[in-house]
Amino acid sequence: MGAMRVLFIGGSGIISSACADLAVERGIDLYLLNRGHSTDRPVPSAATVLRGDIRDPRSVATAINGRDFDAVVDWVGFTPQHVRTDIDLFRGRTGQYVFISSASAYQTPPARVPVVESTPLSNPFWQYSRDKIACEQLLAEAYRTEGFPATIVRPSHTYDRTLVPFDGGWTVLDRMRRGKEIVVHGDGTSLWTLTHHTDFARGFIGLLGHPRTIGDAFHITSDDVLTWDQIAHALAKPLAVEPRIVHVPSDAIAAADPEWGAGLLGDKAHSMIFDNAKLRDVVPDYVATVPFEQGAREIVTWHLEDPVRQRVDERLDTVMDRLVEAYRPRPL
Repeated sequence: MGAMRVLFIGGSGIISSACADLAVERGIDLYLLNRGHSTDRPVPSAATVLRGDIRDPRSVATAINGRDFDAVVDWVGFTPQHVRTDIDLFRGRTGQYVFISSASAYQTPPARVPVVESTPLSNPFWQYSRDKIACEQLLAEAYRTEGFPATIVRPSHTYDRTLVPFDGGWTVLDRMRRGKEIVVHGDGTSLWTLTHHTDFARGFIGLLGHPRTIGDAFHITSDDVLTWDQIAHALAKPLAVEPRIVHVPSDAIAAADPEWGAGLLGDKAHSMIFDNAKLRDVVPDYVATVPFEQGAREIVTWHLEDPVRQRVDERLDTVMDRLVEAYRPRPL
């Protein structure tokens, strides 16, 4: 029996790059479909790169050139139209189609924690999440009516060294370095799950080609749960500073900056803890091993290595200044 043949649509993103590296390491015959744009994350040398644009089905048909796959993974599908295109392209050409959804599709705020895969899908706050839900519904219908071999995977907040978990990215670390206050939503005690991309990959690769995943959904997260104040302190430590935190209600942040607020009210403002038992039933050896304290050191080191990476969002920095001024505790 030959190596499993897998196609990644995308493959150079935060999550998909780690999955591509591990897929090749485990002997998968990996194909990456992308447009050839340069990225910070190199493509594994053992992978075969196919040039094509998934938004142009004809270019994809030309790129795959009649190949069939044991699994196709779409890392860049965001709307039902994207999924319809994939169904048309890969119907009869793959043993498994994996759609990358989002844990933000779960009921927000959750009625119960830990969140499990049967938790209802409902997010009234964030259009991104509602689009992912619509994609999942389309795939469930395709599975029911024609047996389209769909598997849904829901990542939560998955990061690599390039991604600061706070909105604003480097802007927040820059404020810490300059001794300025940073904004933490709520009272800083809501619980959040952060997953290193290499940990995610170990769970994900085990799902590929597995017959018990078809027609089903799985989330893949760490069991590493921190408060947002703890996340801030973990990032401050490798900067050798003490974070000056100002707590601001999420509603107030949303009023000051609707885009920032959508991601808070639709995701980060709520305690999210996940039960990974369903994943472990299929991938028994799955365990996340990278604590965020290690991840925080990687994030800070990567940003400090090159000034080009230290991009401050001036507009958001100004919004943060206004929020800090309005919500900074006053002396009694």
